[in-house]
Amino acid sequence: MRAISNRTQVVRFGLFEVDLAAGEIRKAGMRQKLAGQSFLVLKALLERPQEVVTRDELKARLWPDNTFVDYELGLKKAINRLRDVLGDSAENPRFIETVPRRGYRFIGLTRPEFRHHNSHSEYEVTQTERTSPQQERVGGHSRFLAATAGTILFAVTAVFGYIYLRHSRLPQILRYAQVTRDSEAKTSSYVSELLSPMVSDGSQLYFMAGPLGNKRLMQVSTSGGETSSFIAPLEIRRIVAASANRHELLVLSSGGDALRLESPLIVLPLPAGAPHRVGDILAHDASWSTDGTRIVFANGHELYVAKSDGTESRRIASLPNSAWWPRWSPDGQVVRFTVLNELGGGSLWEASSEGGHLRRLFAEEAEPLFQCCGNWTADGKYFVFASTLGSESQLWTVREGGNLGHAHELTRLSNGPMSLFAPLPGTDGKRLFAIATQTRGQLVRYDARVGQFLPFLSGISAEGVDFSADGQWVTYVSVPDRILWRSKADGSERRQLTLPPMDVRLPRWSPDGNHIAFLGQAAVGKPLKIYLISPEGGTPEQAIAGDANEGEPSWSPDGHWIAFGPLVGMERARAHVALLDLRTRELRSLPESQGFFSARWSPDGRYIAALTFDESQILTLFDLETHKRMELIDRAAYPNWSHDGRHIYFVRPYSDDPGLFRVRVPDGKVEKITTLNPGLLSWAIAGKWTGLAPDGSPLVLRDTSVEEVYALDWQVP
Repeated sequence: MRAISNRTQVVRFGLFEVDLAAGEIRKAGMRQKLAGQSFLVLKALLERPQEVVTRDELKARLWPDNTFVDYELGLKKAINRLRDVLGDSAENPRFIETVPRRGYRFIGLTRPEFRHHNSHSEYEVTQTERTSPQQERVGGHSRFLAATAGTILFAVTAVFGYIYLRHSRLPQILRYAQVTRDSEAKTSSYVSELLSPMVSDGSQLYFMAGPLGNKRLMQVSTSGGETSSFIAPLEIRRIVAASANRHELLVLSSGGDALRLESPLIVLPLPAGAPHRVGDILAHDASWSTDGTRIVFANGHELYVAKSDGTESRRIASLPNSAWWPRWSPDGQVVRFTVLNELGGGSLWEASSEGGHLRRLFAEEAEPLFQCCGNWTADGKYFVFASTLGSESQLWTVREGGNLGHAHELTRLSNGPMSLFAPLPGTDGKRLFAIATQTRGQLVRYDARVGQFLPFLSGISAEGVDFSADGQWVTYVSVPDRILWRSKADGSERRQLTLPPMDVRLPRWSPDGNHIAFLGQAAVGKPLKIYLISPEGGTPEQAIAGDANEGEPSWSPDGHWIAFGPLVGMERARAHVALLDLRTRELRSLPESQGFFSARWSPDGRYIAALTFDESQILTLFDLETHKRMELIDRAAYPNWSHDGRHIYFVRPYSDDPGLFRVRVPDGKVEKITTLNPGLLSWAIAGKWTGLAPDGSPLVLRDTSVEEVYALDWQVP
């Protein structure tokens, strides 16, 4: 049976800390309102994690005998309140799983902590046994059995003791504390790059914040407080490092061109002073060595090392794709970095700082997947990084073996509900800093009569919204879980069409309304393929055989063809517009479409609009009748044909004058619909997603995500 003693059990999971004795729950150190029956349910589930707690057991715990109440309704309300506080859902549970016709189960990873306090009434969960008086003499045989049993018990105790001690020696997060409260975006980045890191001079944290196209270098005390802009006499694209002497920052200057990837490397003195360029280096990422004498920088698919003044540059590695977050080991012998793949994922690699010994840190098939953005602890014993799986990013650490190629003892540090990015170990070895996010949005449409964005479809968190030809049905992708749904245009008759781990993007109704085409990833690490599915549900059908990556689909007006281009991030040499004949499943290329993506078929079938696969992103018309090509406008993203085919709507999120526009076809006259704060929109696969409602009004997803810096107290052996 379970007994109460004079100690307190505190259970931690994700950002939450539950004091079972005091009846309190805190999130990132802040107390949450959860009491009564909802807390009793949580307590019952935490006492038996990973086990099913039946409805009958919960009823008996919540209501004493002879209580007259609607048990099912009361239990449902208690569970719903609990999920609200945890930010959980029945459809995609992180913590509380519904077991049909049985009960509920806590599925999160828990970290129990037992505390002793002399002045309080406290308890722990312990196991006791009932014993009866011994009234008979123990013979020799009985003594032998007792001795044998004692030996077995000792061995079992030793094994479990070893396991407990080993677990207690693993790195673990103890508590969370919020550092910033500025409500600014901190993890946004262009498709072809990784988020900018946080760096520290010991007393201050420095990071990029704000919407894409208007990001600013910010600073805040490591102990928290007001966030302020760092005033610099140049446009900063990315911060990459702080010097070991804590007197300088290393940044990349955009030079007024936000879409240029390779940029000049600049040194900014602290707290102020005239910046100076590091030689003639052009890079998309870089960092100083621990002693400050060398710089590692990435350009294209190459990694270089140079002296700190930019001279004596030499290549140390040629890579399959671009490298990001290069980090020196404290002893200066190893450079570890993230290699970005064409689907936006990444993997950790390392090389000798002298060149050679290039290798992946983990085997391709090994966990965790999509490793990114790591930093060494000051003593070099641990390397902390983030790993993204679906819409969730969590922190991991690997204990170093002391030599190149000898990293081992991989440990997961965090477990939701907030995603954690850009880990930065503190100089004292007792804290980590990270950016915590909760992704969500609000679907809105632009009402030209009042000049405002208004909630659409009740303001659901969704993108990729597309309507059937008759305007009666709508399909969309929920954010952040990327599940495909369809419903009536008024939101009724809602039906889920796909299940995790399928990751869905940009669905499109067929002209006859009998199918929905979408770009999907069947599982992590799988290629992005075009799928077809019935609006009534069923198993998605892969449209094209093979493992080649594809792009977002666009139907021909007769429904016989699908046009598509590649995703941004894939190799430019492979970019072109492809045409799939659905009757024969034959694939052909659109003539003269090399170097284009984001194909959109016009409603009358005469044109295919596409964007150039470069920084200019020129919106171009392919005339299928005259076989001519016409350029309309540059710096366009997410083109959408008007229902009458007379205009193409698009968004310009990165220009000096961001906004929603439309261009008339075929004369190219441009009209601005509204000024647009790029911070109102959420990332999709190429630029900022926009769509059109049945009445022709533009749709966008207003970004209501939370992104704040947190300090994480952690314990390492």
